[in-house]
Amino acid sequence: MYIQTVLGPIQPEKLGVCACHEHLYVDLSRIKKNEDTCLQDTGLVLDDLKSFYAYGGRAIIEVTNDGMGRNPRKLAEISKASNIHIVASTGCYKDPFIPDDKLRWNRDQFAEWMIREIRSGIADTGIKPGVIGEIGSSLNEFKPIETELFHGAVAAAKETGLPLSTHTTLGTCALEQIELFSAEEMPLDQVIIGHQDLNEQDEVVLEVLKAGVYVAMDTIGKENYRSDNARLESLLKFIEHGYEDQLLLSTDLTRKSHLRAFGGQGYDVVLRSFVPALRGRGITDEVINKLLVGNPQRAFSIRKAGDMSA
Repeated sequence: MYIQTVLGPIQPEKLGVCACHEHLYVDLSRIKKNEDTCLQDTGLVLDDLKSFYAYGGRAIIEVTNDGMGRNPRKLAEISKASNIHIVASTGCYKDPFIPDDKLRWNRDQFAEWMIREIRSGIADTGIKPGVIGEIGSSLNEFKPIETELFHGAVAAAKETGLPLSTHTTLGTCALEQIELFSAEEMPLDQVIIGHQDLNEQDEVVLEVLKAGVYVAMDTIGKENYRSDNARLESLLKFIEHGYEDQLLLSTDLTRKSHLRAFGGQGYDVVLRSFVPALRGRGITDEVINKLLVGNPQRAFSIRKAGDMSA
């Protein structure tokens, strides 16, 4: 098993402390009509990453995909300049962010395209994605194009062994995503269900965990959605129920205003404030190491080499 970064494959044990769901070069302004959602200043991002690195951060799963301003060459530049492992993504996000040229695609077309990127590299860059994501469902529903996208992503994941990372809008539809994966006989330990710290129904998240997927508590620091203290209480409950081997942490930074320079949480918020809060509640370094290092190593390892070897 190995992890595919933008600079090439690495052994999982080389990954280090990992943020499981981030954006380093992203543009959502086409849909959101807000320039704050165009985060494409690599200088600003690199400045912010210095603190992430200083707190021990060594790896980032970058889930910006086609339609979100994805640029693998920029990710390679950032990786080299920051000395941080970066994993790029293949796939599309959700309605209405799916690019116009793919709006009428069916599952087979999505699958064929993702498999081609995984095996040959993104566009003409030669840079291979290491994760399928973030593949999204809408608020409390799957739009028809999202259903096709999910099925295509499952086919690509089963064919190539890449992990599949999802978006759940405000935490909704996680169980419905699992139902779709189960119906397609997708190995659930190959799946990362996103944004479950936005799901305030702990009992539902416990059902998600019980299914065997990885669960991302990945919007830490976004207190306009939910307080980090509430996220902390939920995480403590999940650990108490024995799911410490399935939990991942991140902040999902997508805006210029999220950077520390503009008063935001920064890429370091998990390591700077959330992890110390966990320690303050009695969570051991052994468990914290699982959340930050051990679990990402397993979650983002590619299960089989197949035709993906360079």
